[in-house]
Amino acid sequence: MDRVLFTEFLIVGAGGFLGSGLRFVTTAYVQRLFPNSPFPYGTATVNIIGCLLIGFLGAIVITREAIDPALRLFLIVGILGGFTTFSAFAFENLMFVQDSRLFLALLNVVVQVVTGFMAAWLGFQLARFI
Repeated sequence: MDRVLFTEFLIVGAGGFLGSGLRFVTTAYVQRLFPNSPFPYGTATVNIIGCLLIGFLGAIVITREAIDPALRLFLIVGILGGFTTFSAFAFENLMFVQDSRLFLALLNVVVQVVTGFMAAWLGFQLARFI
């Protein structure tokens, strides 16, 4: 791994550490507000906040190019990536829709949601055999 890639790796890793910690704290706090609910309010909250933030930061990066590349890695890939990968999924689909690539947006939603659900089910089934 070259020096630049290693530096970027550390930047993303530091942001991911913070994002994952923030996800844990936020999810735990929100779930305590709804202690008997089977609905994952904590997960929904971090996904919605993550989508809001990636939309905001993504617009700044795309329209103004106002964020240094290292800071962009730290905030978007690191912190938001650690906070929720759903935000990246939502932003990628937003870019497809804005580029009038509706088929790709729909395909991305179907492939990731359906395949992700099926993969989780398969992993669960496989774990029952070991």
